[in-house]
Amino acid sequence: MTSRHIKPSDALHGVRYEIRGKLAARAHEMQRRGYEIVPLNIGNPAPFGFRAPETMRLAMIENLQASEGYCHQKGICPAREAVVLQQQDRGVEGVTAEHVFMGNGVSELIDLTMRALLDPGDEVLVPSPDYPLWTASVTLNRGRAVHYPCPPEKGFQPDLEAMARLVTPRTRAVVVINPNNPTGAVYPRATLEAITQLAERHGLIVMSDEIYDQMTYGEAQSIPMATLVKDTLCATFSGLSKVYRSCGYRVGWVVFSGHRDHAQGYLDALDLLASLRLCSNVPGQWAVQTALGGFQSIRDLVRPGGRLYESRQALIEGVAASRYLTMTPPAGAMYAFIGVDRARLPDFDDQAFALQLLEQQHVLIAPGTSFNTPYNHYFRVTNLPDRRTLADVFRRMELVLDDLAGEGAPGAAKRTG
Repeated sequence: MTSRHIKPSDALHGVRYEIRGKLAARAHEMQRRGYEIVPLNIGNPAPFGFRAPETMRLAMIENLQASEGYCHQKGICPAREAVVLQQQDRGVEGVTAEHVFMGNGVSELIDLTMRALLDPGDEVLVPSPDYPLWTASVTLNRGRAVHYPCPPEKGFQPDLEAMARLVTPRTRAVVVINPNNPTGAVYPRATLEAITQLAERHGLIVMSDEIYDQMTYGEAQSIPMATLVKDTLCATFSGLSKVYRSCGYRVGWVVFSGHRDHAQGYLDALDLLASLRLCSNVPGQWAVQTALGGFQSIRDLVRPGGRLYESRQALIEGVAASRYLTMTPPAGAMYAFIGVDRARLPDFDDQAFALQLLEQQHVLIAPGTSFNTPYNHYFRVTNLPDRRTLADVFRRMELVLDDLAGEGAPGAAKRTG
C-alpha cells in the first residue's frame, strides 16, 4: 500500500499566527524540561494572577442547569440585552438584541463576519501592525488583506491619506483596532471621524475591534465607532476576555449598527453561519449580564496605582533605561510595541532576537513581523507581569542586546544557575 502525501490547503498560504507559533512551541518544550519561561507573547491575564470578577463565576454556576442545551444561534437573550444596554449607555442608537451575535470569543466572530462577506478577490483594509487574526481571516475566506500603514514615526496612528489611496472597487470593509493591539495606540476622535467619512463615502463596512475599550491610561479615551458611523454598516466587536480577565470563558459579541437596511442579505448570511455552528458556549454567556452591569473593576487596574498602570510604567522605565530600545508609550490595551535603534544595531532581526532571548534568558516575546509589518526591528510584549518581573525582563533583554552589539563580556548573555 502506497502512502499518499497529505498537503495542507492552499488557503493557508500566507496565514500566520506566530504568537502561538514556533517560538511558543519551543518555549513549551523548554518548560517541559523544567525551565521557567516568562510568557510575554500573549495577552492571557490568568498566568499572571488576574482573576475574573467573582460575580461572573457565580452567575455561571447559578445558571449551569439552564446551560445544558443549545441556545439560539445568536445567543441567550440576557446576554444580548446586556450588550444592547451597554451600547445605549455609550450613545449608540437603534440597536436591539436582534442585532447582536454572541460568539466563542471575538476570534470566531471575526471569521464568521468575513466568511459571510467575502468573494474571491474582495479586499479589506487592515491596519499594519495588526492583530494577525484579522489578516488571516480575510485570507482564509478568499479575500485580500490590504494593509494601511500606522507608522511608528506617527505614534502608530493611521496614515489617513495612505488609507484613502488604497480603496478600490473591490474594497468591502475597513478594520479599526482601537485601542490597538499590538501598539497600544488610542485613536483621537478626528481620526475616527475621518475613517468614518471614508467608509461612508465608499459604502464600506466598518469593522471595529474594541475588545480593549475600557483599558486606557491617563487622558486617553476610547471612542466607540458606532457613535460616529451612521450612513454605512458598523460592526463592533468586544467580549469578556480582556477587560473582564476571562479569556477561557470564550465569550465575545458583535453588534451591528448604523445603516442596516441595505445589509439584510449579509446579516441573513451571518445568521445562517451562526446556525451552522449551532450556538456559542452557553455557560459563559450567563456571565455577560453581570459583567457589563456590575462594578467595573478594570478602572481600578488602569488608574495610577493600579496593577496594569504600574506595569505600563515599568515598561516605559525599562525602555528609557535601555541603550537600544525605543517606544511610543501605550495609551491603551495591555501591550507595548518596542523598537530597536537601527543606528546601534543595524543588522537587528526580530525573529533572531526573539529566539536568542528565549534560549538564553527564558523570556518569550512576539516578533514585530508577526503583526504584518514591513519592518523587522520591533517586538511586542505584554504588561501583565508585575513591576519586579518586568524590571528583570529588561535586564535580561539588555544582556542579549549587548551581546548582539558586541559590547557584552564573552558569554554575558547566557544565563547561569
